[in-house]
Amino acid sequence: MKSVESIIINKNKRLRGVIYPPGDKSISHRAIIFGSLARGKSKVTNFCPGDDTLNTLKAFQSLGIKIEGSGTEFTIWGKGLKGLQEPPDIINAGNSGTTTRLLTGLLGGQNFFSVITGDASLRKRPMKRVTEPLRAMGAKIDGREGGDCAPLAIRGENLRSITYHTPVASAQIKSAILLAGLYADGITEVIEPVLSRDHTERMLKALGAHVETKNTMVRVQGFSELEAFSLFVPGDISAAAFFVVGGAIIPDSEVIIRDVGINPLRTGILDVLKNMGADIRLEEIKEEGGEERADIIVKSSLLKGVEVSGELIPRTIDELPILAIAASQAEGTTIIRDAKELRVKETDRIKAMAEGLRRFGVQVQEFEDGMAITGPQKLKGTRVSSYGDHRVAMAFIIAGLTASGETTVEDTALIATSFPNFMELLDSLSQ
Repeated sequence: MKSVESIIINKNKRLRGVIYPPGDKSISHRAIIFGSLARGKSKVTNFCPGDDTLNTLKAFQSLGIKIEGSGTEFTIWGKGLKGLQEPPDIINAGNSGTTTRLLTGLLGGQNFFSVITGDASLRKRPMKRVTEPLRAMGAKIDGREGGDCAPLAIRGENLRSITYHTPVASAQIKSAILLAGLYADGITEVIEPVLSRDHTERMLKALGAHVETKNTMVRVQGFSELEAFSLFVPGDISAAAFFVVGGAIIPDSEVIIRDVGINPLRTGILDVLKNMGADIRLEEIKEEGGEERADIIVKSSLLKGVEVSGELIPRTIDELPILAIAASQAEGTTIIRDAKELRVKETDRIKAMAEGLRRFGVQVQEFEDGMAITGPQKLKGTRVSSYGDHRVAMAFIIAGLTASGETTVEDTALIATSFPNFMELLDSLSQ
């Protein structure tokens, strides 16, 4: 069923069973970062062992931080805010935009030189959205295309605090500035047009930093000391989303997904699916490290088309590819708007999803900032590319479970960047 470069899928009768998704990717990145900046020994369990998060881990090892462990458990010997060392070589972030942007903010406040780069896809992604505000704080950053593309060369400086209005709601922009703000005199303030995911500020608060939040504003006090911690990383809702949609659209399905993070700024996928008529409920809700988690139970349902736009977009941005698959099985037209950010992800996800869905036989109208998908459609097995994007690949694999005949999803190796055991969990549910 599986090879390195392509995955063959056949129609599935139903999905049934219990799974544990990998630890949340966003929180795993931040656990390594803040564990390294805290003073003392921190322990992280249920870490997401994807390529992206491991690239963050390796980056901090190259910055002089001792990190030991394997799989999903790591111990970090943090050295405090002033403990990082100049790396002996270029830092390679691979395909991880989170690693690149957050590290750029952090490295802008260090008293040494560093260079960060990544793979061919990452080197095309826009970085000026973080380099411009960091330069305004006093960091010296250069890169390709005037600092808009990696490789980025960073000469750390004494930073000054700023108030910055982000042009888009982006946790990566916000987090990069807040990390730089830890090294700036005074209070650094970030104001977003709409609130993006808030894992950075939640974790900073939990570790004792001086952080204030109000509406779409967050402030951090420079040189806040961070406390070492023990953290169980909740399951990644962006990973769980593929099984939530699969359970909702494949008849006679019931899927239980354990210990999933339910941060309200990440649960847009659940809100949208419930609006579509999906049978979803949460059980066993608990909290740790400033983040709630719960078991998600989903059963197959008849869905209807809805509109996804406005404040829902930052809360569903990573889940929109799999939501597009749900839309293809919903009665009526689902409209996605205000999602132009999808065009500058690992690939142009609007174009990739529209072209792929058409190959399955779905009626799709593409907009500059989204798409309209008319359903329900009986999908036809096809050969479709992931366009080198892990979330697009997994979305088309779920689509293949509902399609007649055989579906081949090409270029699937990048699934490992976020979800190495995706196919293993899917096979465990397939009946």
